[in-house]
Amino acid sequence: MAYRLVAAAASDVGSYRETNQDAAFASPWGAAVADGVGGGPSGDLASAALIHRLVAGRVASWTAQALRERILEANWDLRAHTERDPSLRGMATTFTGVFLTDAEDLLVAHSGDSRAYRVRDGIVGRQTRDDSYVQVLVDRGIISPEDAATHPRRNIITASLAGGEADVVAVAETALAVGDRWLLCSDGLTDYVPEDVVSQVLLDGAATAQETADELVRRALHAGTLDNVTAVVCDVMASDSMRSEERVQFAGAAAGRFAEGLDDDELWQSERIG
Repeated sequence: MAYRLVAAAASDVGSYRETNQDAAFASPWGAAVADGVGGGPSGDLASAALIHRLVAGRVASWTAQALRERILEANWDLRAHTERDPSLRGMATTFTGVFLTDAEDLLVAHSGDSRAYRVRDGIVGRQTRDDSYVQVLVDRGIISPEDAATHPRRNIITASLAGGEADVVAVAETALAVGDRWLLCSDGLTDYVPEDVVSQVLLDGAATAQETADELVRRALHAGTLDNVTAVVCDVMASDSMRSEERVQFAGAAAGRFAEGLDDDELWQSERIG
């Protein structure tokens, strides 16, 4: 059976930030969210450059090796930016994405503390482990998962993509099922909206992917998020043709940067640019 994603993205700069450093894309063959690392220079450039480099080339499906190579190429692009402009040194981004494979499975790529959740058979489960200081504390039993959500050092991450030779991204393969729903999101959502509330929104089967992404962003804003917030929702559907529609939706920083390099018939920008 062939699969496709019915995917949609929403992103908002929030009430407390001047720039949206989140970037995202959604397409029938893959989707991702990247969050420019706070405190560093040009996080919006880092996240947008990475997202656009991954999308370039109209890839309809992936192998694990091809995805790793594309992420590595995108990471090298970040290094090229910093070599051209030393003031950008230190810019970095998280990355979490899902991509359909030639073998009709799904690849989950992850670095940092942006997250992926999957809904299957009415059960919501987190599919990524945060690369963060507080996650290490949780793993060692020093703090509880509930305490991690409000820990003052929860924004310290232990992995990201910054153009370095030692940068690491994990790529895992998982089986697909029609009816699965995936959420990719920045910590502007999960740091402020409890997981049980996120699950409640995701389980609304009557809501489309776009409606669900919009609602999750709205919940984060209502909760007073101090960060940018981005949600990408992907519904897994059966498809006779992976190439029936390949337009890409960009959101956040990716909607405002580098779009001139892609043809109009290959993309459309999110109305919620932030």
